Amino acid sequence: MNTPTETARQAVPTTGAHDPALLDGLFMQDVTMLLGDGDDTVRALDSVHLTVAPGEFAAVVGPSGSGKSSLLAVAGGLAVPNSGTVTVAGRPMTAASRRARTALRRDLVGFVFQSGNLLPALTALDQLRLPTRFASAGAVKRDPMELLAEVGMAGKADRRPHQLSGGERQRVGIARALVTGPRLLLVDEPTAALDQARSRDVVQMLARETRRHSVATVMVTHDTEVLQYCDSVYEMMDGALSRV
Repeated sequence: MNTPTETARQAVPTTGAHDPALLDGLFMQDVTMLLGDGDDTVRALDSVHLTVAPGEFAAVVGPSGSGKSSLLAVAGGLAVPNSGTVTVAGRPMTAASRRARTALRRDLVGFVFQSGNLLPALTALDQLRLPTRFASAGAVKRDPMELLAEVGMAGKADRRPHQLSGGERQRVGIARALVTGPRLLLVDEPTAALDQARSRDVVQMLARETRRHSVATVMVTHDTEVLQYCDSVYEMMDGALSRV
């Protein structure tokens, strides 16, 4: 019997011409983004194609300056490419106005940053409560306390970031990214400040939450030791993306 991830992969082709509105995860087709001017122009993204299905955990590796951060920025609607198509859950990012992109990003995309990027004054529980106040009425808001329990942090719901370890801050950051029910989870170097054991725990948790909530997840990482927990691995080099 196929796993949910395998079924999703079979249902969503990764190449070829097809209607992106039919896709329920992330769809990027022929995406190119230029940075700089004149002789200093750099192809941050060079005709990138990427499809990540719901429940699929994809990793992107590559050297610094290869375009990984640009990939996350364009996928999440933080930047607009010069050409190409980006859709999230069938909703067009590239064709949307700035205001519409902001709304799509708020309702469809969750971000996990290197250090958790938590607000210093808020407890772990309040870190999750805050995004639900700004989510649209149609967002699938999850119970913050249940999500903290899911990531093993229920016992520290009243702790502030300075009272948590690096791994614990990442767990809270992941729960916060999931609390509004995003369809796409973008993860930027989640193990950069962690030791090997905590890195493994965090990535295993990301894989579990990706499948449990049927989220399309893209993780940028330099840590090759955690790639075994990913469903698909891509390499980025000079703005070009290829599957490993």
